[in-house]
Amino acid sequence: MEKKKERFDSRFGMLMAMAGSAVGLGNLWRFPFLAAGNGGGAFIFVYLVLLLTICLPVLMTEIMLGRKCRTNVTRVYDSLGAPRWRWAGFLTLLTPIVIMAFYTVVGGWSVKYLVKAFSFSYTSPTADYAGMFSSFISSTWEPLAYTLVFLLITAMANFGGVKNGIERFSKPMMSVLVITIILVAVRSLTLPGAGEGIRFLLVPDFGKINGQVLVTALGQAFMSLSIGIGILLTYGAYVKTREDIVMTAVSTGLIDTLFAIIAGLAIIPALYAIASMNGTEPDVNAGAGLVFITLPGVFASMPGGGIIAILFFMSLLLAAVTSAISMLEVVVAYFIGEWRMSRRAAVTVSMLLILILGCVCSLSQGCLSGISLSGMNIFDFFDRISSDVMITVGSLIMVIFAGWKMSHADFTDELSSYGESHVPHWMFTYVRFMIKWVAPPVIILIMISSWLL
Repeated sequence: MEKKKERFDSRFGMLMAMAGSAVGLGNLWRFPFLAAGNGGGAFIFVYLVLLLTICLPVLMTEIMLGRKCRTNVTRVYDSLGAPRWRWAGFLTLLTPIVIMAFYTVVGGWSVKYLVKAFSFSYTSPTADYAGMFSSFISSTWEPLAYTLVFLLITAMANFGGVKNGIERFSKPMMSVLVITIILVAVRSLTLPGAGEGIRFLLVPDFGKINGQVLVTALGQAFMSLSIGIGILLTYGAYVKTREDIVMTAVSTGLIDTLFAIIAGLAIIPALYAIASMNGTEPDVNAGAGLVFITLPGVFASMPGGGIIAILFFMSLLLAAVTSAISMLEVVVAYFIGEWRMSRRAAVTVSMLLILILGCVCSLSQGCLSGISLSGMNIFDFFDRISSDVMITVGSLIMVIFAGWKMSHADFTDELSSYGESHVPHWMFTYVRFMIKWVAPPVIILIMISSWLL
């Protein structure tokens, strides 16, 4: 059985790669509009509770399984002596392929909007940005060209391998990403009238917490942290034996969550500030169009908005690339391990596979819009089935296996890095308890709720 030989070269590089897989469009594109549409502070409160109680233990477990097995995602259960569970490994492999199909399309949109930002196209607060966006995504060739550009940028990192590609790219990209989004947030927070937006985002109204908020927050947390997508299993296989998994997982979760909140502070207060200036209500229910429709008008309305637009869409593109690199690596690792391909061939084949599906998702906004799956176009269907079904089912299978099929000794030994971890022993018992008794019923309950709501 194939065992991975590549390793992360440094602890900082490993953490930046892990954080890069988590910090992506889920933070800059998805988190702000989900928080805005689900009660602001109430959504963030629920998100934080789920992060500490459910998500971090699952995050630790997935990294631990990856390091213990050191193989591609389809062989994880074989490596643990459970070949009958191999179908679950293939579900894990399919998940990032489905996500990448629509994710690369949105990544292409971020390339397009960054190009427009550099040409200072966001100058009129009253321009029809909704019409511009609709016209762009429904056209045939332009979105496809930008999707290809985005995929090529992503593949450049994967061609170099773990140490010379993913790790080398992640360090500078994450540094630039953090600096640029902080600059955008500072400008947003200093706008007159931004205070209402800050209160909306950070002061929870507990009366707004309902089933929909719980479902949305868990789904966002899993997608944002890359749980159940195979990334953590794959990256875990590159983690050195003596690295502290608990601290790595906690650091990754905190960086991801902090970045998501900063992204919210970069966007929501600006909406309130501009609405206050114009004497209108902030459009907090703009949904997925918040970034590409609402924000260009916001940038056009604020002093220095042209520069802020460049910084924001640069952040958006960098965030998209860091996550896309990690998702592509799951597929690349499979082709290297199972098909004995060279890394260059595996990256090329993986990229072409995702490009084909991405083209279908892109065209479903235009000439293929008549094709409907469960009442949705192909793009929306891929988004919904990956977040509401594939990620949660894959995570559920993983925690059931880790909690009920692995022995307590095997679980604790690997999680504690065979005694090298400086984390108190009770933490390992707590994680084991949460994985075995709490995470499965909570995931099942919220998964069923997501299908019913």
